[in-house]
Amino acid sequence: MLDKVVIANRGEIALRILRACKELGIKTVAVHSTADRELKHVLLADETVCIGPAQSIKSYLNIPALISAAEITGAVAIHPGYGFLSENADFAEQVERSGFIFIGPKAETIRLMGNKLSAINIMKKVGIPTVPGSDGPLVETIDKIRMIANHIGYPVIIKSSSGGGGRGMRVVRSEQELEQSINMTKVEAKAIFNNDTVYMEKYLESPRHIEIQILADGQNNAIYLAERDCSIQRRHQKVVEEAPAPNISPKLRNYIGELCVNACIKIGYRGVGTFEFLYENDKFYFIEMNTRIQVEHTVTEMITGIELIKEQLCIAAGRPLSIKQEDIIVRGHSIECRINAEDSHTFIPSSGKITRFHAPGGFGVRWESHIYAGYSVPPYYDSMIGKLITYGENRNVAIARMQNALGELIIDGIKTNIELQIKIMYDTTFQLGSTDINYLEKIFSL
Repeated sequence: MLDKVVIANRGEIALRILRACKELGIKTVAVHSTADRELKHVLLADETVCIGPAQSIKSYLNIPALISAAEITGAVAIHPGYGFLSENADFAEQVERSGFIFIGPKAETIRLMGNKLSAINIMKKVGIPTVPGSDGPLVETIDKIRMIANHIGYPVIIKSSSGGGGRGMRVVRSEQELEQSINMTKVEAKAIFNNDTVYMEKYLESPRHIEIQILADGQNNAIYLAERDCSIQRRHQKVVEEAPAPNISPKLRNYIGELCVNACIKIGYRGVGTFEFLYENDKFYFIEMNTRIQVEHTVTEMITGIELIKEQLCIAAGRPLSIKQEDIIVRGHSIECRINAEDSHTFIPSSGKITRFHAPGGFGVRWESHIYAGYSVPPYYDSMIGKLITYGENRNVAIARMQNALGELIIDGIKTNIELQIKIMYDTTFQLGSTDINYLEKIFSL
């Protein structure tokens, strides 16, 4: 097993990694910015290293500082968590070249899946269905591009090949909008991702967002751990996730899961990963693969009993998968609500000191967070401050427990989106499992 691991992240996921390491007897190094000296995982780690000022670019995105932290503490591996550098192929490459283990896929795999066009081409080769599209970057003349769009059929969506998280994409509903939309998306993609390559796909009007969690050891062993529904979104940002997805048959789950496993073996995948799909009219369409642990991994853990962070660490240590596909049994239902430090109506981020805090409890309730009474939420990072997860023998029980848990959760001193989450849990359409990715914005006029 790994001797000592640098946790190259902050907040909830850093604490989650630290706890998994402790269970496995792995020593931990918490790196932190000057704004994060009082984070819970920093206070609990075996060693700590300050890697720079509050701004992410000078701390959590500072590759030399992270590698130096591993060097001076004698660590053997670096866990990137999610966000920040977790899907940065250059970082993974530099970690490995410096003699450390990157807890994630190989750099070449991250590059392959990080470019949406190359990922789509790989999926096509292994038989995974994809959204009809341009089958490559839009480099033709505008007249040729118009012909492609007409062949696909409006509406279409222009996407950055390096995009993610809802950024670098634009819906086009008519030929008159096409040229301007392409140019605007290119400018946006260049500014955000330093890559203005864009492509085109058919825009699905009312799909659900379904994703498949996989585990692979890079030694020709891979399994899938059921699916999650992440359709409750605002501006392509997930708000609520659940597993398994409502109204997906075991037969369909097995079909798409086996395709994902085959793809992992084909590309020599190592670690945890998530295949993301749009799902409409009983058909799956691949959109991207995330080569890291997901925020919503918790709901998969609840219905399978598999602790994904510990599996990540074991795979990084070179161990083959100890779990076979036939060992995976889906039991019950789980829901996760992301708790953000933001106004429930305006969605403006909120920072400041938490004056009163009470975590919910009870059977089937799990609270994942780094916050505590007296903790000051800094204004420099993502607004998510916690994840509330419930489990029940069926979906109705999981929802009822979430309603109760949200009612018990108290976070005073800052604004949060608890009010919005309560509205979602009591919404009739959500309770029926009939929402698509546009539902939240339509109903709540977000």
